[in-house]
Amino acid sequence: MRKTLAALAAGVGLLALASAAAAQTDVKQGGEMIVTYKDDVSTLDPAIGYDWQNWSMIKSLFDGLMDYEPGTTTLTPDLAESFGISPDGTVFTFKLRPGVKFHNGRELVAEDVKYSIERVVRPETQSPGAGFFSTIKGFDELQSGAAAELSGIRVIDPLTVEFTLSQPDATFLHKMALNFSHVVPKEAVEEFGPDFGRHPVGTGAFRLAEWTLGQRVVFERNPDHWKAGVPKLDTISFEIGQEPNVALLRLQRGEVDVLGDGIPPAQFLQVKANPGDARIVEGGQLQTGYVTMNVTMPPFDDVRVRQAVNMAINKDRIVQIINGRAVPANQPLPPSMPGYAKDYEGYPFDPEGAKKLLAEAGHADGFETELFVYNTDPNPRIAQAIQQDLSEIGIKANIQSLAQANVIAAGGEKQGAPMIWSGGMGWIADFPDPSNFYGPILGCGGAVAGGWNWSWYCNEDIEKRAVAADAMVDPAKQAEREAAWSSIFVDIMKDAPWAPIFNEQRFTMHSPRIGGEDALFVDPVHIPIAYDHVWATDVQ
Repeated sequence: MRKTLAALAAGVGLLALASAAAAQTDVKQGGEMIVTYKDDVSTLDPAIGYDWQNWSMIKSLFDGLMDYEPGTTTLTPDLAESFGISPDGTVFTFKLRPGVKFHNGRELVAEDVKYSIERVVRPETQSPGAGFFSTIKGFDELQSGAAAELSGIRVIDPLTVEFTLSQPDATFLHKMALNFSHVVPKEAVEEFGPDFGRHPVGTGAFRLAEWTLGQRVVFERNPDHWKAGVPKLDTISFEIGQEPNVALLRLQRGEVDVLGDGIPPAQFLQVKANPGDARIVEGGQLQTGYVTMNVTMPPFDDVRVRQAVNMAINKDRIVQIINGRAVPANQPLPPSMPGYAKDYEGYPFDPEGAKKLLAEAGHADGFETELFVYNTDPNPRIAQAIQQDLSEIGIKANIQSLAQANVIAAGGEKQGAPMIWSGGMGWIADFPDPSNFYGPILGCGGAVAGGWNWSWYCNEDIEKRAVAADAMVDPAKQAEREAAWSSIFVDIMKDAPWAPIFNEQRFTMHSPRIGGEDALFVDPVHIPIAYDHVWATDVQ
């Protein structure tokens, strides 16, 4: 997800769950799951919610045209029964499933899809997801108020909706799986107004049964859900105001089932070594932590200097600083992202080789620079480790430990920050497509004032290749497209605008009475958990 989710996820410790021993064939309908959270839920409105806590909750209340196979990054039709794409990749036509009902009993129609997308784009909604729909024709006009609707969305009949784009966009199907694309009924939004986020009405597997502010949120099974056998549980209770340390003790006593805020960092090593009866699993997420080097500022305008920095940093030692809750990274894409170059080895940890590169670049005696870092633990400690590694090759990096907003602001200025450790602000994918790790943070479009391309890297040749890759909209060419993106990121590493450091892993635990495949509990999309597909093992 973008910065909001990345910062929140890094700040609380990383989430994951494990499966119980029950086999899928033994699964029975029923039972309750209790999840603990310290803070109340901010909103359950799919147009507004954009943090790790409400992301998967919203996915259980609402549906979109597309979704992902549980526990994977594989796209599949959801509310759409089928879809078609024009040869030029600019027209997407979706045929809706008949008979799908909202929680209020009304059947869903194509007009609801059009209304829901336009609601997100309208500026008065103040949706953080509006920009995802910028390729739909009429986006600028609706955003500016010059038009009352998106000209690129057309309702053909009650069960068919057509989208016309201003340019080919191979990520469009992924965008139709985002929470921001989930379908809502106009009458419910108008009834509750700004309070719709506390009175959500969708088509999802669960519906809201209770929300007592500061105490609990309860979901109950939607008996009219269109998907057979989903969900498995009858109810999910989210208990609010639970300090993570207390929640851990309650889990160990069998009083709750899932630690929503994850394993408390201070107890991580102890719990991992001795989980008791609780289940722990480790899973990857679509995240990379990295050091940016501003390629417009000397001496980082010399590729040899940037390559030397890559070779100077001991990534294994940094992973140890965060108690092993990550794996070393060698490229921008995380290992579970389509397009990840499995055979790429990256830059070795080689301080002597780094010194030689610095000497070739005219810096045999090193140089002095600044390393910006978000001032919340463990990020300052990681920055100090990087500082120590750089000092070994003659680079004196003075640490600027600042509030997150100040670091982000410095990165968004062309001459603002020579180096930034991204921790706490690093990138988690909005959707599982490699383009999301390029455009905002390594593409020319992100190298603008206030942007997130803090290296200010812009390679025009790679930009053309990226545009060509995103114009490959035919799903049959997905493998070819992933190969194109893989080569793009390998070539970016030759230019070394980043030093990738690690890919964070997610850890948490759950009671032995909750079952499900591991992948459901470390779901890369339904962060942190695919609630619809887990079950209680003690149902008779």
